[in-house]
Amino acid sequence: MTEVTAPRSDTRIQERLPTIHYQVAMPQPETHLFEVTLHLVNYTSPILDLKLPVWTPGSYLVREYAKNLQDFTAFANDQPLPCWKKSKNHWQVDKSNVSELTIRYRIFANELSVRTNHLDITHGYFNGAALFFRLPGWEKLPILVTILPPNPEWQVTSPLPTDAEASNTFYAADFDTLVDSPFEIGSHQVYQFAALGKPHELAIWGQGNLEPERAIADIQKIIKVEADIFDGLPYQRYVFLLHLFHQAYGGLEHKNSCSLIYQRFGFRAQDKYERFMQLVAHEFFHLWNVKRIRPKALQVFDYDQENYTPSLWFCEGTTSHYDLLIPLWAGIYDSKSYLNHLSKEITRFLTTPGRKVQPLSESSFDAWIKLYRPDANSGNSQISYYLKGAMVSLLLDLLIRAKHRNQRSLDDVMRQMWQQFGKAEIGFTAEQLQSVIASVADIDLGDFFKRYLDGTEELPFNECLEPFGLKLAAEADEEPYLGIKVNTENGKEIIKFVEAGSPAQKAGIDPGDELLAINGIKVTANNLSDRLKDFQAQDTIQVAVFHQDLLRSVNVTLAEPRPSRYQVISIHNPDSVQQENLAGWLGVRV
Repeated sequence: MTEVTAPRSDTRIQERLPTIHYQVAMPQPETHLFEVTLHLVNYTSPILDLKLPVWTPGSYLVREYAKNLQDFTAFANDQPLPCWKKSKNHWQVDKSNVSELTIRYRIFANELSVRTNHLDITHGYFNGAALFFRLPGWEKLPILVTILPPNPEWQVTSPLPTDAEASNTFYAADFDTLVDSPFEIGSHQVYQFAALGKPHELAIWGQGNLEPERAIADIQKIIKVEADIFDGLPYQRYVFLLHLFHQAYGGLEHKNSCSLIYQRFGFRAQDKYERFMQLVAHEFFHLWNVKRIRPKALQVFDYDQENYTPSLWFCEGTTSHYDLLIPLWAGIYDSKSYLNHLSKEITRFLTTPGRKVQPLSESSFDAWIKLYRPDANSGNSQISYYLKGAMVSLLLDLLIRAKHRNQRSLDDVMRQMWQQFGKAEIGFTAEQLQSVIASVADIDLGDFFKRYLDGTEELPFNECLEPFGLKLAAEADEEPYLGIKVNTENGKEIIKFVEAGSPAQKAGIDPGDELLAINGIKVTANNLSDRLKDFQAQDTIQVAVFHQDLLRSVNVTLAEPRPSRYQVISIHNPDSVQQENLAGWLGVRV
């Protein structure tokens, strides 16, 4: 690990203010229990309040981290102190006149994700929000964290600087910084490299077929492309934490690091490797967009409850728009691959019925209760602010580029948001964001935002693609439309989704039903499409299901085939302006 030491604050100030020192041990990693000790000095109030966050920035769901806390005790001079739980995430300690005390508790950690904690015999990983208490009123105080690995061969990797005076001890300037700094502890591999003259690390836990040298070379390209957009890097050191696991995918952004999780053997196939690089580009882009350029509702985090904003479409969706483009601009893949990736995202969007129900601003606002809590009807009633946000960002980018012949683009919006809000970390409002976009575009976008941000009108893809010599082509299914999605689970064919208004829904077929047969012949998830090709639209078929353990047979009248794939393709005989527009955007002519 690169040796970066933290400044020591003035001892006179330390004498007047509380000092906070956490110790994290894991003596029996096989139990999945982190043992946390908090040493607190100079805390003068008779009642100590301790609150564990209920969520972590970047993942907009109340996850109730306190559910994993156990064995809470408090001591002073080796004597127990009275303590009690005041609410689900709030503990209190009666410390009376004692100014120095110790809190001990354990955190169960057996959920491997980028937003939770995981401890086993191979490693320990934790996020600050899921492990450390907040002291209300003292969030701005510096915090020391000492890690006690169970094995002397285990190393510690964190974006936090090390303390100059103690081993395996790290310095956080305040509680927000502590929450924003994940830890990886174990025998992981650490690769150090430079990018634009600054030190970086790639820490990899788990085995797989990733080639670190190739990945680092491409990560360096991504760093350069993104730094060029914002005219430099706003940090002194950056850490990529990568977990290799079975059938896993995800990332969580931090100011000076990111946590990534990816399928261990997902790097040999070119399309999967490209998807990984899109993940890297996405999380790295966040160090500007959302970690520093962030909505006013997220300027000061409330760790006790939801933080509502209608602008997550820009934080996540615009970042998703760029995560496809940046590997293209970095030379990791070509324009053909980019348009294929884009076509897949457009297909996902246009085959989600919920796009016609939930506005994008509402999707952003309701992230806390919807996106991360999908149910059988989510596809009919919701649209992801990642997905539609990327689509709206694409159209805005194309509108700006077309009007200004590529002399302006969404890049200019990002730069202006960085200069106006990001550098000083001043939260922006939805109105301020729209004003910046409109000023860069030099277009009245009021109607655009009303229709596509606050409304549910279909997005004008072809209208925006046409100036670039491109269009969207729909490919219809060969089979007539039934309107269900089926998965095989434990040997049963379970209907997972029924589209609203579909022939299946009209016949009374429900999500959760077990699909048995069509016209008396067994059908499976794998052969359903082929079976339907034997019929025509307006044919009536008999579908047998188990509905709540009851055998039902219903008649279903099939509808016309529906488009299931969309592809961005070139128009016939694009003119010179269209050719130039495309070259300015993607670097190629049609």
